[in-house]
Amino acid sequence: MMAHTSFAELIRSAGAAFHHGDADISISDVQYDSRQVKPGDLFVALRGGYADGHAFMEDARRRGAVAALVEEPSGAKDFTAVAVAGNTREALAPLSARFFDYPGEHLGVIGITGTDGKTTTSYMIDAMLRHNGLITGLVGTIAIRVGTDVLEHDTRQTTPESLEVQRLLARMRDAHVDWAVLEATSHALALYRLNECPFDIGVITNVTREHLDFHGTVEAYREAKAQLLRKIESRSDRPFPRVAVVNRDDGGARQLGDGTSLPVTWFSTRDQSAEIFARNIDVHEQGTSFDITLHGESSRVNLQQIGSYNVLNAMAAAGAGDAIGLDLPAIRGGLEALPFVPGRMQRVVRGQPFNVIVDYAHSPASLEETLRLARSVTSGRLFVVSGSAGERDRGKRPVQGRICADLADYAVFTSEDPRFEDPHLIIQEIADGAVSAGALRGKDFEMIEDRRTAIDHVISRACPGDTVLLAGKGHETCIIYEDQRVPWNEADVAEELLAMQGYDQNVQNAEGQT
Repeated sequence: MMAHTSFAELIRSAGAAFHHGDADISISDVQYDSRQVKPGDLFVALRGGYADGHAFMEDARRRGAVAALVEEPSGAKDFTAVAVAGNTREALAPLSARFFDYPGEHLGVIGITGTDGKTTTSYMIDAMLRHNGLITGLVGTIAIRVGTDVLEHDTRQTTPESLEVQRLLARMRDAHVDWAVLEATSHALALYRLNECPFDIGVITNVTREHLDFHGTVEAYREAKAQLLRKIESRSDRPFPRVAVVNRDDGGARQLGDGTSLPVTWFSTRDQSAEIFARNIDVHEQGTSFDITLHGESSRVNLQQIGSYNVLNAMAAAGAGDAIGLDLPAIRGGLEALPFVPGRMQRVVRGQPFNVIVDYAHSPASLEETLRLARSVTSGRLFVVSGSAGERDRGKRPVQGRICADLADYAVFTSEDPRFEDPHLIIQEIADGAVSAGALRGKDFEMIEDRRTAIDHVISRACPGDTVLLAGKGHETCIIYEDQRVPWNEADVAEELLAMQGYDQNVQNAEGQT
């Protein structure tokens, strides 16, 4: 996959200025993390939110880096070759694309952006394409897929740095992938991580208010999202369609769709003139059903995912399938083939006579929405296990407690990711919110710091017709205590505890495998 490339070629592609040394030295690999450096590598010093790569140049040199790309060359005199760029993070994208010989040019690329729904939509597109015989690659919040190889990751960073993106595209090229599906976050678009990705199809789920701590204003956030469509508008000629797939029901998304020169496929649950229209939506315990109309042809779709919002995600995926050339039966079959999206209203089934659902809901808005959805498919009582992350917004903790008290019959407040905070104090702040809503400890809620014990506590209380909602961890594969990442899989823990309660071991988990 990798070929040695001269330093001169790489810095030329990045628009960097040669500073000193042997410009023709051969580069065996590129790294920006000094701990990953091997002899013969180029080290790129990035300035980031937590660290400045310039502080690790000596470590990179000791590990064998022969060249460095820096913003400040004063500490790089001992490298065999050095170049300077005004912004090394921006320069990393074209440099990486050149090093891997522009891998994105060999496959179609779909980008999905939006405030909500990116992960579910990416999973639906991936499942739909694979169901119809195409080889796919997937890069997103939950997992990275290259053909049949799946790598779950827990970096808590949806879109990797541009070096990893190009490395993954190279792996996809070598695996003969037909289409890559990439979640395109506003951070990734603003921080150059997706530069040099030749996007063909851009999907806009919605654009509301989010990440203002990073972008500063709603306008800047929307501008970051708009970059996805601009990349498609300015791409070179490729043997792939150029299409924007946009949610007409959302004002922010509609603004981006109206402002692009690309052909737009609109999807809607309100406007029957949209190219993709859905109606007769039925949310039930086993999933969500609706009638979809695509270019005048209609069909009933039975998703295995619970929630009316999944109809919009499914229509977004259908738009991507339509752009690629799939007909309605192929699209419907692909959407219905997806058994679950990890940590998104994910059902855990082991023959028990009540629902157990794992969901990533960890903000007040998402927790309220998820509890209301769970209530709508519950004939009995609704239990919830919920926490709140340490070293994050403390103000939301009592709000979450009030939401649980108002919308659930019984709640257990537990640890999520305490980090360096005292987990018991976090839980108390959540419980204070529940008490302010009139809830009583021992009757309406309990506080149990150990998350496994908390889950066992509610599962042991559940009766036929009840629902147990495990909120906050979703797909994540660890719980962070101080600086330690303790391995964790919420669905697996729930299944183990159900087994310990004696539920049938021979009943296949409804999650299935993808």
